[in-house]
Amino acid sequence: MKAVVEGVRIAGLRAVVPSQRHSFVEDPGIFTPEEVRKLAATIGVHERRVLAPPYCASDLCVAAAEGLMAQLDWDPASVEVLIFVSQDADYVLPATACIMQKRLGLPTSTAAFDVPLGCSGYVYGLWIASRLLGGSTARRALVLCGDNATRHLHPEDRATLPLFGDAGSATALEVDPEATPISVVIGTDGAGAPHIFVKAGGKRHCLIPPVASANRAIDPDAAAALERDSRLALNGAEVFSFTLRAVPPLLRETMEHAGTDIDGIDRFVLHQANAFMLEHLRKKVKAPTDKFVIDMQGFGNTSSASIPLAICHSLGRELAERRVKTLMAGFGVGWSWGGMVANLGPMPEPQVVNLPDDYPVLVV
Repeated sequence: MKAVVEGVRIAGLRAVVPSQRHSFVEDPGIFTPEEVRKLAATIGVHERRVLAPPYCASDLCVAAAEGLMAQLDWDPASVEVLIFVSQDADYVLPATACIMQKRLGLPTSTAAFDVPLGCSGYVYGLWIASRLLGGSTARRALVLCGDNATRHLHPEDRATLPLFGDAGSATALEVDPEATPISVVIGTDGAGAPHIFVKAGGKRHCLIPPVASANRAIDPDAAAALERDSRLALNGAEVFSFTLRAVPPLLRETMEHAGTDIDGIDRFVLHQANAFMLEHLRKKVKAPTDKFVIDMQGFGNTSSASIPLAICHSLGRELAERRVKTLMAGFGVGWSWGGMVANLGPMPEPQVVNLPDDYPVLVV
């Protein structure tokens, strides 16, 4: 599917990360020094940010939204679209976006809802928000993308433990008749569902522990299976194969749809899956190294937050000074993918900040 959005601009971005750090380079844990050396070179991660309970992905995103609205001098009453893109809702119900609307002081006229997407979620969220602005009386929107992936990881899973980190982000959009068009390409292939998978937790496979009764003891095998199924399962070989098969055509199709080419793109910012994979993609599409952002050394793979986090961390100063034609592309869990070409900047400098240790938690 393809779309062109007109009359909407991206006004600002902010990312928030936990202050707690963990580095397998400095604290190898279950890995040998040689394994750590190879891991760091391959996945490109030196340390990750880990969100401690009782905080959730929503707390990171709300903090990002509060800081961004203050930076833009936006009155919360002027925001009437709120989209929370995350695989880590606070509760089964209600939608976390409803709780966020109240926390942020947005008006009751706000359209607030969740989009439970991961790696492609940032592009989807921007596309949905921009279309809502273009087809309603709303003038401003917030897209909040964040995940708390570290809580899905098994402490002995050598495939996922060194890779994933936690982060949240906020992106502000507003109606602007002078804005340059935003070009979008979206796709889905549900055949990839089993390859990045948390099986338990939904209604198909509930997280209800086996119950002991007077006549039946807890089945230890069932309990162990439930624990395993509640953790992230990642088939690295299938993910890599999908990425090399689907993403280069996505990048080329997105540029063609936007009427440009590699020379016309200032920066490529893709989902920060792992450094080895990103370098393969860069070579596949023949993008120059200086245009292609690989920035996950200090954060890890942060799922839906990885694109805005990379933009804030790598391009913040540049976006404060000039307009940057940016190709953003998310891809992964689902399989699901999305590409977008948009002009970013000049704007108030996007920032990455730590979540304050005393940040208040709202429990309903």
